[in-house]
Amino acid sequence: MKQLDDFYLKQEEPVKGVFLALREINLKQDDNITHVLKYGMPFFCYKGKMFCYLWIHKKHKQPYIGIVEGKHFDEPFLLQEARSRMKIMLLNPDEDLPLEQIETIVRKALNL
Repeated sequence: MKQLDDFYLKQEEPVKGVFLALREINLKQDDNITHVLKYGMPFFCYKGKMFCYLWIHKKHKQPYIGIVEGKHFDEPFLLQEARSRMKIMLLNPDEDLPLEQIETIVRKALNL
């Protein structure tokens, strides 16, 4: 857990606050969600299967939540870019998080 905690502590504000909020939003969705560090990124797993992760977009310099099986999602706010399987939701760290959208896609990812 130390490496996972260090990931969050090393982030600069306001990205740090976004990631901490996303961590709480994801973990409260279901008791079977676990939180692990894989590939240097915080991943969230449901019953052992990865369903989403947090990262910063290199080009846009914005935090995002990545949906592992995003190819099954049709929401217009999710970006596919050059990924074949995953889609991401960019988040503006200077604005309030779109809580309803985040919770909706997390629940949808859990149901896959």
